Amino acid sequence: MRVRQLLTRHPANPILRPDPAADWECYNVFNPAVIHHGGLFHMLYRAQGLDWVSRLGYAVSEDGVHWNRLRRPVFTPRGPAEARGVEDPRLVRIGDTFYMTYTGYGSGPPGSLSISPLFARSRNLITWERIGPLVRGEDNKDHVLFPRRIGGRFVALHRRRPQVWLAWSDDLLTWREEEMSPLFGPRPENPWESHKVGANGPPIETEEGWLMLYHGTDESNVYRFGVCLLALDDPRRVVRRPREPIFAPQEMWEVRGDVPNVVFSCANPVVDGVVYVYYGGGDHVIGLATARLDDLLTFALGG
Repeated sequence: MRVRQLLTRHPANPILRPDPAADWECYNVFNPAVIHHGGLFHMLYRAQGLDWVSRLGYAVSEDGVHWNRLRRPVFTPRGPAEARGVEDPRLVRIGDTFYMTYTGYGSGPPGSLSISPLFARSRNLITWERIGPLVRGEDNKDHVLFPRRIGGRFVALHRRRPQVWLAWSDDLLTWREEEMSPLFGPRPENPWESHKVGANGPPIETEEGWLMLYHGTDESNVYRFGVCLLALDDPRRVVRRPREPIFAPQEMWEVRGDVPNVVFSCANPVVDGVVYVYYGGGDHVIGLATARLDDLLTFALGG
């Protein structure tokens, strides 16, 4: 299958590995949120340790490659909806507040599990106030906020399997069903995204529209990245969606890992015209791949 590989892997990969000396992150570190603020890269990353419960750690970097991390997690499970872990964070800053979307992996009725799309906010990226869910009682994840309000409202991408959906809210507390709509779904004619699709990091605002990186899986559950362009004034409209993927597993730690053939991204901050795509490889370590924003936009417009 043709993969253009528009993203260039950093030679220092993997840039973050499990810490065998830490009980809470000795097995896996993956699927991080990263935001560039105050001249630094700030990372919230998913970690699993001796009990296999996911927690979120914090790390900081001057160059986006070499990281200093705190010794203890900054966000840990709370309540039934998070009993088995907090997963796959994504970060935006709106005004003077950081907003995190994350998945709660919890316990449902006897013998069942729950997957919940949840929100939290912070002023310092270390202490967090939980806000609540986008929806209740359904398998819904891969949710991420747009990095600014649109028409004065919060807008979120989320996934109702197997499609990407769009939702609107005035306050992050109330998400009305009648204001949710499907955005795009798998394309059977494209084997790499024929099974399911979901959002990656926050959409990137450009003059041409919202540049969105997303992931798709095939029938063998191999993950690849694609891009699409959404209308700037109305993100419910898909302007362009190239058929070719731009990134696929190829390194040993992406192809094998704890879960094979997985590259999964929750972060794509733009710094000095470069898109930094942070991703989990094989659900085990964290990698970095980059591209010029102009190059990704040219590809999106030409697709």
